[in-house]
Amino acid sequence: MTTLQSVPALGTHPAYGSNPSRAETREQLSRATFDLLVIGGGILGISTAWHAAQSGLRVALVDAGDFAGATSSASSKLLHGGLRYLQTGAVKLVAENHFERRAVSRQVAPHLANPLTFYLPVYKGGPHGAAKLGAGVFAYSALSAFGDGVGHLLSPAKAQQDVPELRTENLKAVAVYGDDQMNDARMALMTVRAAVEAGAVVLNHTVVTGLRFTKGRVTGAELRDGLSGDEFGVDARLVLNATGPWVDHVRRMEDPTAAPSIRLSKGVHLVLKRTSPWRAALATPIDKYRITFALPWEDMLLLGTTDEQYEGDPAEVSVGDKDIAQILDEAAFSVRDQQLQRDLITYSFAGLRVLPGGPGDTAKAKRETVVTEGRGGMLSVAGGKWTTFRHIGRTVMQKLESLPGRPLGDDFEPISTLPKRLPLPGIANPRAVAHRLVVDGPAPGPRMAPDTAKHLATHYGSLAFDIARLANENPELGERVHPDAPEIWAQVVYARDHEWAETADDVLRRRTTLTIRGLATDEVRGKVQDLLDKR
Repeated sequence: MTTLQSVPALGTHPAYGSNPSRAETREQLSRATFDLLVIGGGILGISTAWHAAQSGLRVALVDAGDFAGATSSASSKLLHGGLRYLQTGAVKLVAENHFERRAVSRQVAPHLANPLTFYLPVYKGGPHGAAKLGAGVFAYSALSAFGDGVGHLLSPAKAQQDVPELRTENLKAVAVYGDDQMNDARMALMTVRAAVEAGAVVLNHTVVTGLRFTKGRVTGAELRDGLSGDEFGVDARLVLNATGPWVDHVRRMEDPTAAPSIRLSKGVHLVLKRTSPWRAALATPIDKYRITFALPWEDMLLLGTTDEQYEGDPAEVSVGDKDIAQILDEAAFSVRDQQLQRDLITYSFAGLRVLPGGPGDTAKAKRETVVTEGRGGMLSVAGGKWTTFRHIGRTVMQKLESLPGRPLGDDFEPISTLPKRLPLPGIANPRAVAHRLVVDGPAPGPRMAPDTAKHLATHYGSLAFDIARLANENPELGERVHPDAPEIWAQVVYARDHEWAETADDVLRRRTTLTIRGLATDEVRGKVQDLLDKR
């Protein structure tokens, strides 16, 4: 493994336009008065900050952990219309989800989203019959204007050619439809970058210790740098609480008597090594309302998810043996046993869905966005789903624009006048980018490996050329971080200097896939942290 002895000077190379230091950012935050302070760096807060900055507002965003460090990087990695919503009659919702899915995957971030074919197996004695599911996937594809083909039925034999690990005993038919998938952490980071390019000031690992008030109105926050311990504050005309599972905790900073506004549902996923190729995903009905997924993701298999009410500390959500057993048992309805051995599991993760408060089964609850206004004028927003992250950001901006007293003023561009499909940074054809990365390697040196080129192209788009340049100028940075993963050391330097990575976990869990692959060894973690410390 590389020694990386010559790397330190790269971090300050002026040609690469590194991000401001944390000290510089703290100074920016404490000296200015912002139009909008967003507390919470999950995708909902990030999207709102992006759209607010695009409107011309002076925006600050802080998060107690890393960007997308909690639920936003613990999703099923899907951009989807929500097939299960059809059976509840939510036709308009599915159509809206499809619109957003297509916008993201084709115009906003085609470099970060990938089309994925889904097989929905129909077993004898299952909760749904072949005719019903066949009609369902046809309607589903119709609501997407047949942009992913026409939903139809497929023979078990044909389906098993694409998914060799498909269980065929008592399999009557397979319904087919299309959706998209992504790397949620990378999508979130690119949206942070878009917000910063539009003028937002962002700082992760920054804890809100209290709120600032002026004549009873919330006008900022007291902050503590979670890494240095420095305490400072930020003033803002309006504060948005977008802290997800912690939304009621921050609401009680404004009003200690605030009643709960949300409830939480825990969702667990497992990541496994594949025992054979998967050219399609499985979406298997467990009961009338729930589906379990087996998704080819990166070059691994993603299984999940669970859906059960959670009432503990959001910071302590974890994966238990019961969760693992449930996911493997449910996957076994349609996946052969050899693919479900526990020794194939490389990683597991848990996230918390934020649902509207109230009674009832969490599995049946709608993924609605909850917006509340506190007595100090702080707006709190939570919920929603990944697929509609752009729409939620725009909706929150419309709400902010229409607040009584117009706390944002009038000197900004209304969200309705902005382009509706602003692209994320790096937008490009990933296949073209991967091709250029392979053929444009350094003349005297070896070409970039095809798997590394594909990985860079589908996680950075055209920004991958900046990473390749780092590797070309310092061959040590072109070496793999771990021999069994496509990532190279140049990505660690890039994450440090351009993507706000502060800790080894920031790099290994969210800016690369090494943790999820089970490859974040002590040796790798130590070398990554050493490189982060050489800024």
